[in-house]
Amino acid sequence: MKIKQENASLFDMLDIFSTAISRMKLKKRIQKIENTASEVKKSSLLGVASKTTQNDIANKNRSKIRTSSKRKVFGREALRDNIMAKLRETSPSSGKSPCYSVIGIYGVAGSGKTTFARYTRDYIEKKCKEEKLFDTTMCIHVSETFSVDDIFHEMLKDITGDRHSNISDHEELEEKLNKELHGKRFFLILDDLWVKTKNDPQLEELISPLLVGAKGSKILVTARTKDAAGALCASERIKMPDLDEDQYFLMFMHYAPGGTSVADEEEFIRVGRVIAEKLHQSPIAAVAVAGRLGTNPDIMFWKNTANHGMLSDTMDALWWSYQSLNPDIRRCFEFCNIFPRRSKLRKDELVHLWIAQGFVKSSCATEDMEDVAEGYIQELVSCSFLQPEVDDSSEEEYFTIHDLLHDLLAKVAGSECFRIENTRSHRGEGWDEEVPQDVRHLFVQNYDAELISKKILGLENLRTLIMDVVEFNTPVEEKVIESICKRLPKLRVLAVAFSEKQIGIRKSNKFSVPKSIAQLKHVHYLAFRTFGSCSVTLPSALTKLHHIQLLDFYHGKLMLEFPFAELVNLRHLFCWPSLKFPNLGRLISLQTLPCFTVSNEQGYEVKQLRDLNKLRGELLIRGLENVKSKEEALEANLAAKEWLTDLRLEWDGDNDTRCSPEVEAEVLEGLCPPVGLQILVIHGYRGSRYPDWMVGKQSGGPEALQHLSLSGCSQLGPGTEFEAFPHLRVLQIWFCSWESLPGNMERLTLLKQLYIWCCKNIRSLPTLPQSIEELYLASCNHELMKSCKTAGHPNWQKIEHIPRKYIG
Repeated sequence: MKIKQENASLFDMLDIFSTAISRMKLKKRIQKIENTASEVKKSSLLGVASKTTQNDIANKNRSKIRTSSKRKVFGREALRDNIMAKLRETSPSSGKSPCYSVIGIYGVAGSGKTTFARYTRDYIEKKCKEEKLFDTTMCIHVSETFSVDDIFHEMLKDITGDRHSNISDHEELEEKLNKELHGKRFFLILDDLWVKTKNDPQLEELISPLLVGAKGSKILVTARTKDAAGALCASERIKMPDLDEDQYFLMFMHYAPGGTSVADEEEFIRVGRVIAEKLHQSPIAAVAVAGRLGTNPDIMFWKNTANHGMLSDTMDALWWSYQSLNPDIRRCFEFCNIFPRRSKLRKDELVHLWIAQGFVKSSCATEDMEDVAEGYIQELVSCSFLQPEVDDSSEEEYFTIHDLLHDLLAKVAGSECFRIENTRSHRGEGWDEEVPQDVRHLFVQNYDAELISKKILGLENLRTLIMDVVEFNTPVEEKVIESICKRLPKLRVLAVAFSEKQIGIRKSNKFSVPKSIAQLKHVHYLAFRTFGSCSVTLPSALTKLHHIQLLDFYHGKLMLEFPFAELVNLRHLFCWPSLKFPNLGRLISLQTLPCFTVSNEQGYEVKQLRDLNKLRGELLIRGLENVKSKEEALEANLAAKEWLTDLRLEWDGDNDTRCSPEVEAEVLEGLCPPVGLQILVIHGYRGSRYPDWMVGKQSGGPEALQHLSLSGCSQLGPGTEFEAFPHLRVLQIWFCSWESLPGNMERLTLLKQLYIWCCKNIRSLPTLPQSIEELYLASCNHELMKSCKTAGHPNWQKIEHIPRKYIG
């Protein structure tokens, strides 16, 4: 029993470790490779003209947004070199002077300050890597109403990769930041600073942890005004220069083709120059107007645009670009105005919210609204209304909206969208403004029971209520949620997000959804985003919400078995993977499912998955030891689930509850995944052999597989051959009892990363492909790891060509 418990804990640790690596870092690297190829295909000389009709908007491949997350920079080399020379300067040593010096750049909104600041950061990190100018770099957007604590969290994220959201006390947060910056030469970008004087109390708080850095640290400030750019006593304030005419035109035409082949046609170039001249060197206007032109490569459309009188003013140019969008896309974009400026907007969340509000229109019954909505996003990205954001800590896709576009949205959305930015910073001020009575979509930055009771419950037309954060010291009174359900019956979206620490300090550590939830008869999107330490009790009345499309409980533990099968319109379910629910097979519209656990009880058979062919993204299937035959496994019909990209198959239990190795082999044979699968994880498999679809003896398996992880596989002898996966880029082998790796490894000519952990029986390595860039070998046979470190040893020779190796 003790050994079994130890193994279980190892597998739990493996689960965390493997997930963290495979689904974030490694998946991103695969994506990076694909993006490179995609960018080549997108070049103006190879593209095909796109149309903005409803049929063409749908993105049938459900792939990531392929537009580069970083704008191409034109004509800024001189400014870059000037800034780099200042960054290389060594500050004179003085006990009184701070460890850092400051450079300020100022210019009007939309002049390219943020793009240039990020360009400078990337230039330092990539082009100046060998110089080691700085120990750490941080790029922080400040905004007009910034929170010092939020900025400290963002600094920690840039330094350590972790926001340290669990730290809510200001002094503790500052102490942590002090520790991380102590003695380090840092480069800090403070983008869009609004303060005017160095005596601003928040600014003083903001810079106090920076004093522990090493001499030679630098701060680059961008601001709209000269005063704000010099608020930190910038030694020099530089006005953001206009691009020269030729560079501006190059930028304009770079974005104008947008995947079309017009760039080399003389007439388009002539008309394009006329349009560019009207835009008065405004970068944001160039990107927005050019993006719209690129979606319509008709020369008459370009000529009509050139004759348009609205393009000479930046805001008018943005308005023209906005007006030329499809009306349904405009409505979706207007909805984004409920979010605070510069918020990171998660792609999937936008898609689900738009659909819940009925903003997304499909042109035929077989077309999924999610596909159409992703097409909307692609359209908004093409004209830079949504700007992709890089977040290395997450595999999800995020977007931001430029401040000038928020100004535009504020005018067109009017009072229909509203946000309550009741930040709880050290100013100690509450929110005391009025809420428009005709508001339909409302975002509340922090949960506040009094605010809800006094100003929100009377909003009769409210369709959206999002409470973004429940602070750690603010309990959610269930009577308040009950009042919302009773007083706001027209809601289509109700979302409450608990902070992790808030859940942790609740005395009962429980949250009960009130029975009155049944009165929200129009709700499509219901989210109580809690954490694993919180138990969520759901009432049976929830089954009366027949329109519900999305349920989101995040990591909360649902306390009882729930008859979700009655919610026949459910499309997305987010919750802790331990949830069990019977008769899942009725939910044929289901697209997102965190986990399905097979058991020997009625309603939990693997055949429940048979008709769920709209499932997409990730799927974890547990309890496969309860599947007793190949015929039973085939009833899962996994091969038909063409939208699945990430599949995890798990066996568990001891020898008394497991089938024979031969039966397990038959079961895995019957669980053949779809052809388009990209990531496959197999855990706890004890079958006597590997299936034909894995070893290349039959067609129809996941031939495009890029990431394979095998853990806890107990077969003796050599590991499985990988003939079926010629496109494999990442291979992970954990806790496997193989005596050797497959002999055909060198045929995996695209393999980039190889991870081997806790495989005690492997004593030698086969010939490895030259393509491998990273090897991780840990807790394996001592002699194997020693030989890999011994120069001249055959194992050492087989890994000598790998640039990045970790052995230990």
